[in-house]
Amino acid sequence: MNIITSLAIYANDNMYRTSVETLSVGAILTIYLFVLFAVLASYAIYAFLLSRIFKKAGVAEWIAWVPFYNNWKMLEIGGQEGIWAVLALIPIVSIVSAVFIYIAQYQIGLKLGKEGWWVVLAIFVPIIWYAILAFDDSKWQDTKPANA
Repeated sequence: MNIITSLAIYANDNMYRTSVETLSVGAILTIYLFVLFAVLASYAIYAFLLSRIFKKAGVAEWIAWVPFYNNWKMLEIGGQEGIWAVLALIPIVSIVSAVFIYIAQYQIGLKLGKEGWWVVLAIFVPIIWYAILAFDDSKWQDTKPANA
């Protein structure tokens, strides 16, 4: 094999490797953008539904769009300490925090006239729980409003 043939084989091999690498980078970027869009869309849906629940509870609706503060306020209107929203970021403590979040969701369900078993819906399919509470005709039944 002469030098020109060796260079041609080497160049052809590099072109194939470069096109595969470009395709891989493109696929990874596409997946990343899709996941980013899905996360932003799900957060927007969550915040919108939570704002409707906050409106029923007498809390300013804009709070639902602020990360961490929305969970803090949700815990407070559910009768729990808001600090559990921040403590949910700590790995082992997040399990205990989840219990307090579920207790708050149970209390919110009761204050909106739902039965106790509705918390099961909040645990396993929370988006459905938020949607039902946001769009049904239930009224907030608390002696004092949860003003922000």
